[in-house]
Amino acid sequence: MKWITRAKVKVDRVACPWLIKKFVDADAEFLFVPADQVMPIAEREGAIPYDVAGVELGHHGKECSFEAILKKYGLTSDPALALLGKIVNGADTDNTLWNQPEGAGLEAIAEGFRHLGFQDDHEVNAAEWIVYDALYAYCQASVQQGKLEGMFK
Repeated sequence: MKWITRAKVKVDRVACPWLIKKFVDADAEFLFVPADQVMPIAEREGAIPYDVAGVELGHHGKECSFEAILKKYGLTSDPALALLGKIVNGADTDNTLWNQPEGAGLEAIAEGFRHLGFQDDHEVNAAEWIVYDALYAYCQASVQQGKLEGMFK
């Protein structure tokens, strides 16, 4: 299936493809286009839009797109993914919903990746997914230790 979002990825638009590819659609293909072209191209390509205004898999209230995907695809029963969602939210929003301390660090890392000279959003995603693998491992370890809110709360 094709998935589509805005170009110039940072937090949610890297975390969402990671989540989709690992837990929702192993054969996912991602399109990154200018914001004003997301919906027309989504319709033409039969792609699922995410992290754009007014779509099911976007921000709702203070929740981010990553959290919308967790809910839509029944992934909230994994407490490590739920914790990761709170961290992504903290990095992608004003962090007032969960007050997740790891959020600021993830936001700084994501901003750094934008300045490493990658040619396009596909390269940024390919490079940065290791960060989400590591964060998921951190979340799994936190949960195993009974720290469902993370190690720093």
